Amino acid sequence: MRRSLILLAAGLTVLRLIAGASIHLTEDEAYYRLWAQHLQLGYLDHPPMIAWWIRLGETICGDNALGVRLLPALASGVTTWLIGDLAKRLGAQPRTALRAALWYNATLTVCLGGMLATPDAPASFFWTLTLWSLALFWERGGPVWWLAAGVAAGLAVLSKYSGLFLAPGVLLWLLVIPGGRAELRRPGPWEAAVLAIFVFAVNVVWNSEHHWVTFIKQFGRAEAHGLAPGRMVEFLATQLLLLTPLVTYFAFRGAWRGWRERTQAGAVHLMLPLATSAPFAAYLLVHSLHDRVQGHWPVPLFGALAICAAVAAEPVLATARGRWVGWAAPGFGLTIGAAAMALMIAPSVLPGRYDVTGALRGWPGFADDIERLRVGRGAGWVGVQSYGVLAQLDLTGRIAAPVLQIIERERYFPDPARRPDLSKPGVVVDLQRRLNAEDLAHCFAKVTPAGPLARAGGAVRNQRYSAFLVSGPVRDIWALGCPMPDGRGGWR
Repeated sequence: MRRSLILLAAGLTVLRLIAGASIHLTEDEAYYRLWAQHLQLGYLDHPPMIAWWIRLGETICGDNALGVRLLPALASGVTTWLIGDLAKRLGAQPRTALRAALWYNATLTVCLGGMLATPDAPASFFWTLTLWSLALFWERGGPVWWLAAGVAAGLAVLSKYSGLFLAPGVLLWLLVIPGGRAELRRPGPWEAAVLAIFVFAVNVVWNSEHHWVTFIKQFGRAEAHGLAPGRMVEFLATQLLLLTPLVTYFAFRGAWRGWRERTQAGAVHLMLPLATSAPFAAYLLVHSLHDRVQGHWPVPLFGALAICAAVAAEPVLATARGRWVGWAAPGFGLTIGAAAMALMIAPSVLPGRYDVTGALRGWPGFADDIERLRVGRGAGWVGVQSYGVLAQLDLTGRIAAPVLQIIERERYFPDPARRPDLSKPGVVVDLQRRLNAEDLAHCFAKVTPAGPLARAGGAVRNQRYSAFLVSGPVRDIWALGCPMPDGRGGWR
């Protein structure tokens, strides 16, 4: 099993590295790439871990798609091994542990997103590492594994604030398993908690020095603004698809089995992955009652769910009629994932309006069009409304002038090299559905239409852009930004 698990993890990592080097960065990845150029202990949207990972990857492989995605792809491979080894240490049979690792990678979120440079990559890795350390403690004893779990949990929170749910999850685990409450009377769990807080404290200090921007943005999402039960249906349906239907079915069966057998000697110790997942899962369910839960948010829990699913499926796979499940469960996700990656790598073979990878296409040519427009109109800088458009234009390296997001200036830090000369005219470009002259007139004395632009053929509305020539700013756009009707602007 050990050799097969290593081969599985290594093989999938190689495939992810190849795909990661060949596929254009998403808007969010391109945005996090900008973070890596200005390392901090925190940022507006998230804690800093993904920026540190990207910076290290670019140091090794250069400022390119492979450099940006290097550590996330490698971490997915290590996480695959951790899940398989964790399942075995919890008492699963070797073939079941290997199946858990495979089924984890067959979920659509991991299959498609396992190479992406987003905060979910380090968050999932350190979450799984925390559980693996706890399993080693329960298996071997010794305070070192509590300390390892504390460091891993702190790093999980430095990756994404969802890691905060690990603490109540570990507490729940110790409360429900035999002998767990006795462990709470020993120093190990509390030393781990202190160590996790110490690791996370650097981001707390950074937030205290930056108006608590990340805390306000992220924790503000928890505030309810009325009930919307339809969001819960949307959330559950989305996760059914992303986890894949068969894995979801067996994961629920495994959860029930883990609870039923929690006190039985010799049973697979599923309460560790289940209890540590429960607080975050409960929060997501409550959140979905009033707001949308993005499809990738639950991904740190997918390793635990894959272990539960693999254990629950074992009796079914042992029968002649149920053996097809062993192939069908991972086959669904892996087939869709492989087809999607092929579409992202290859030139578009689908009509524009049906090209689901259209968001990744046409950025170099689009940047060339903007640069020609800028030069032709005598503009000294380029403005955008979306951080994603700014990041993609910067990624192309084809605009020979500063590019400025004119709203949400709190996303950025003063950089004289990127500061435009606002005494000169500028060209502001963004999606037609986002940009209009009336909004720009609140910030510039003169606003003139400069024509429509299209990216990747302009087949859909997310590829059609407006451009305006602006001059005479009536406020400090660099420091304060240009407030939009929805209130987006800046706090400096």
